[in-house]
Amino acid sequence: MMTALKSRAAIIITNETAIALIGMYCMAVVMGFGRFLFTATLPDIMTQLPLSTTIAGWLASINYIGYFIGALIAMFVPQRLTWRMLILWTIVSVITTMLLVVPNMSLNLWYIVRLLSGIASGIAMILSSSFVIQSLSDERRSVLSTVHYAGIGVGISASAILTWWLLSLGYHFEVIWLVAGIIGLPVLWLLYAIRPVDAMAFELGKDQASSIRQTYRNFKRSLYEAIVGHHKAIALLLASYVLAGFGYITSATFLPVMAAQRLTTEACAGLSIWLVVGIFAMISNPIWGALAKRIGEVKTLMGLTLLQALGMYLPIGIDGPIGLYGNAMILGLTFVGMVSMTLTIIKNINPTYSNLLIGLATLAYALGQFIGPLVTVALAGDNDNFNAGLLVAAIGLLIGLVLVFCFWRQIKVGKSSR
Repeated sequence: MMTALKSRAAIIITNETAIALIGMYCMAVVMGFGRFLFTATLPDIMTQLPLSTTIAGWLASINYIGYFIGALIAMFVPQRLTWRMLILWTIVSVITTMLLVVPNMSLNLWYIVRLLSGIASGIAMILSSSFVIQSLSDERRSVLSTVHYAGIGVGISASAILTWWLLSLGYHFEVIWLVAGIIGLPVLWLLYAIRPVDAMAFELGKDQASSIRQTYRNFKRSLYEAIVGHHKAIALLLASYVLAGFGYITSATFLPVMAAQRLTTEACAGLSIWLVVGIFAMISNPIWGALAKRIGEVKTLMGLTLLQALGMYLPIGIDGPIGLYGNAMILGLTFVGMVSMTLTIIKNINPTYSNLLIGLATLAYALGQFIGPLVTVALAGDNDNFNAGLLVAAIGLLIGLVLVFCFWRQIKVGKSSR
């Protein structure tokens, strides 16, 4: 019996660097593959099925609706169940990725799979962030959290490379999604290896099981305690985050399609440009993390928002590859940084309720992402011209910048009045 317990304990990973790297792998699977592989494979999907731009926009948006629902679910997850729910929804993410290998799948099934994939991404993104970051010591948290969030960029780069490689071998999106799912399988064992020490000893007894009504009451009380005294600042930050989600998603969904439209002489232009996004997303977080330590997260977030607004305008103002590659570089540099800065800021408002506050922020971001593709498709018209969508995205980001500035003023006033 003692030997079995020692054997079980032996596979628990406690090294903080290893935990951050496992978090990075998890983010690459649930975000890089679960969400952004769709962007990499979209030109091939539209050709093979074939799909109109409108249907492609709805498939993107249904995934973001799922992300919204996932964020909502994550807000109700008690801290003690974070790891268990993370494992469950990472499994769902891997399965829904592999399901797209099914031949001749109806459009309705596509919507269901992409919805479930979005739910899994939303829950796993929030819970992995909460679980991994809370597992890190205070002195190493700021550095290693950037490793965790770099998983989004790693996943985007991997999605571009995987798609490029398999398309060059003559395969199409179905095989690409299957291979991506297989690549994601080992993360399940690694997440098991970083479980809390007492995870296996936990049993859900009758005295611990809560009714739906009691869960709702607990949620209302937690929500009140999380935002009390900070409601104005949180409202401003959430409103800015809606616009951040709205602002970046036009490029994050349609950039490879824009590249295929405009760079007709370049083979695999869409994938090379998507790879640029992933590479710059990977290297961005350490840069912005170091800057945030010098000037603070809020000022860093304001700079990132302004830079991303400029990036959205580049394909409009500069014709040819320079505008598109410039957009890709800035998108990669900014969007992961904006996510990590915003989630760090809102979590630090009240760390006791980090799951709930990160969930609120992710709800806001998902709302913007849901609206973005629909607006872009509506503005694209019959000619599939994305310039109007990019311009509206840039304007949205500038309004978001003003809201972040107002948030900064609000928290300064709050600190001075204490």
